[in-house]
Amino acid sequence: MSRVVLEVGSKTTFAIALDWPGWCRRGRDADEALEALDNARARYVRVVGVEGPGERVRVIGSVTGSTTTDFGAPAMIGPWDERPLARRERERQVAVLEDCWDYFDRAFAHAPDVLTKGPRGGGRDRRAILEHTKEAERAYCAKLGQRVTIRTPWPDQRAALQQVLLHPVPSAAWPVSYALRRLAWHVLDHAWEMEDRGNGPTP
Repeated sequence: MSRVVLEVGSKTTFAIALDWPGWCRRGRDADEALEALDNARARYVRVVGVEGPGERVRVIGSVTGSTTTDFGAPAMIGPWDERPLARRERERQVAVLEDCWDYFDRAFAHAPDVLTKGPRGGGRDRRAILEHTKEAERAYCAKLGQRVTIRTPWPDQRAALQQVLLHPVPSAAWPVSYALRRLAWHVLDHAWEMEDRGNGPTP
């Protein structure tokens, strides 16, 4: 049974799996978001392996979203984040984030340099997605109390994130549980974007 929470904005609702960072989808309302989450299950299992989430979910709560929610990113820290993750669970979820990083890297290597555009010509190309994702993760480091410089190589930046997630800073703006969900969602969302707008499923 996978625990799921809803982040309900005025235009967009996210269905978010608490125990599986990155398994997070959105819709116009709760029913549509939960359907999108279920539809993404098999795709998510390809990222994290056969030990991924089962078929049953249980909605345990909801939180009111913000303008960021409606813009398209899960942005809210909920009461379920008040209790720190136990060490073993924290390590497991960090390993899931690492799976998402690995999948992003493979998707980037598989995608063409120029991705198909939306109906209005929008959407970043492959290299721009990589730079955007790297810069977002640098900003997330600061939210966790770990600052890295703008020229830090991405492997070193990821290593810094990994360490601060495993050994949290008490004064951090983001609790580890929320940070893991936000990080994994962001990197996986862009990995899937490169698949959808590029050469199809990542080998």
